[in-house]
Amino acid sequence: MSGRRNPGEERQGPGPGPGGPGRFAMMGARARDFKGTMRQLMSYLRPYRGAIVFVWILAILSTAFTIAGPSIMGRVTDEIVAGLTRSLQGTGAVDFNRIGRILLRLLGLYFISSFCGWLQGFIMAGVTVKAVYRMRDDIGRKIHRLPFSYFDGVTHGEVLSRLTNDVDTVGQSLNMSITQLITSLCTAAGILAVMISVNWILTVVSAGFLSLSFIFITVIVKKSQKLFREQQRSLGKVNGHIEEMFSSHVAVKAFSGEADSVKTFDGLNKTLYHAAWKSNFLSGLLMPVTGFIGNLTYVAVCVIGSAFAVRGIMTVGGIQAFIQYIRSFNQPITNIANISNILQQTAAAAERVFEFLTETEESPDCAAPLPLPSPRSRIVFDHLRFGYDSEKPVIGDFSAAAEPGHKIAIVGPTGAGKTTIVKLLMRFYDPQGGAVFIDGKDIRSFRKRDLRSLFGMVLQDTWLFSGTIAENIRYSRPEASDAEVEEAARAAQADHFIRTLPGGYHMVLNEETDNISAGQKQLLTIARAILADPGILILDEATSSIDTRTEILIQKAMDNLMKSRTSFIIAHRLSTIKNADLIMVLKNGDIVEQGSHQELLERRGFFAELYNSQFAGKEI
Repeated sequence: MSGRRNPGEERQGPGPGPGGPGRFAMMGARARDFKGTMRQLMSYLRPYRGAIVFVWILAILSTAFTIAGPSIMGRVTDEIVAGLTRSLQGTGAVDFNRIGRILLRLLGLYFISSFCGWLQGFIMAGVTVKAVYRMRDDIGRKIHRLPFSYFDGVTHGEVLSRLTNDVDTVGQSLNMSITQLITSLCTAAGILAVMISVNWILTVVSAGFLSLSFIFITVIVKKSQKLFREQQRSLGKVNGHIEEMFSSHVAVKAFSGEADSVKTFDGLNKTLYHAAWKSNFLSGLLMPVTGFIGNLTYVAVCVIGSAFAVRGIMTVGGIQAFIQYIRSFNQPITNIANISNILQQTAAAAERVFEFLTETEESPDCAAPLPLPSPRSRIVFDHLRFGYDSEKPVIGDFSAAAEPGHKIAIVGPTGAGKTTIVKLLMRFYDPQGGAVFIDGKDIRSFRKRDLRSLFGMVLQDTWLFSGTIAENIRYSRPEASDAEVEEAARAAQADHFIRTLPGGYHMVLNEETDNISAGQKQLLTIARAILADPGILILDEATSSIDTRTEILIQKAMDNLMKSRTSFIIAHRLSTIKNADLIMVLKNGDIVEQGSHQELLERRGFFAELYNSQFAGKEI
């Protein structure tokens, strides 16, 4: 095809769209469940189980070396206390050589622990990047399997928000949270075991205080999860509005719609603000609450530990080591609390991605597709019925036939169903009743890819991408040579203006493709269709942006192109279809007249009214 889809002037609203269960149909069944969403997210990490197991081993080693630190520092303290005691008693002095050896051993342990932590982060960074790559790849493939009805009902900005912001959020939070979660769990488990071995009573007291942290964390997390979901949803709406305003800024300026646009943005932005403020306020309570409870734990340990030291149950170094263990234990607990906050954002973003991946896809090709039909085959529309909204039919009961090699014009007022007929022919939508036959076979019995390869399409709404002019023309046939590209451009009357541009065929169109005029863009899409050399040609207001003189030249080129091809021409300017073999006049989704141009004028019916309204100024 030579242009992107044209929503069509007859669209009545987004339709349900065809489709069956897609590749991701089983994913997202519990998309609004935190556990279910995280389970789906972890499925992207499953291929890297070996690397994750190795990370766990590194985390255990790093934790073991780190946990040994406070115990060794306690020995240093005990050695200093014992040395000072000997000095006071006159029986000896502080053994600094022994203390130095202990400190060197401690330095070595910390170095190994840091190296294991660095290697752990390095491996997990690679794992998360690969997982996010797979997610983006699935999204990219999913886009091409979605029916037109999905994009009819969802703004482009909303789709872009899911593909960019939400995936970025998932990637960044995974990279940060998984490593910290593994390290924190290993550290918390290891420190708890050591604390029990040092003094189980102090451990029970500490655990009692820390259990309060978990209670507060659980309550806050449950409340903030809904708010984070609302935050991501509001962010998507804001991005959708911004994208639409930027892409349509000319229309907004022309109709002085800035004030309304700002008003709409303010409303969406306020909704986002309140959702973000509430969610971040609640999540921000995690750190101070856990910090406060941690300080209460220090006080309790100091009081009880002092009593134990007086009774000789514990040494001063043991109390110091225990307090360090508590501080070290609080850190992973605080990290887990912080990670739970991050995971809420991750789940909120991930469920939006999974919702996209579970959208209903295009109806699948039949299990035993028929071979590609000849483009020189009879095309029959048999009692077609269709509506974008099932309660508002666009096509009521449409039946017609197009003979091979004929030029078929489809005319009618806005909303009559002209473009919809073409969409049904190319299976952008499937009819809700009736069928379309090529060579006597239902088009649903062919592969969509094979069916659409028969057609070349030029739309009123031109589509070009950021790249050279030659690349845009060559899009319909990537293997075409430069000479073939230039020949197609000459046939489309585009060669002259292309050579006047800086760089000629190698000029790069910008992202908005607004560095050439609308008429020039349409000439390029016509050249693209000519290069494709299709068997069946569809022209949907293909010359609407072209001046009258160029249109006459293009018409000659089109006449040559349409020779021996079946062509469907949708036109509002009825002067362009005088030489059509058959003109079908649509009104309210049904054919009210059909025949040649002269025959229809002589009947003095609805077509004659349309024609005279353009050329004689009469009312319809």
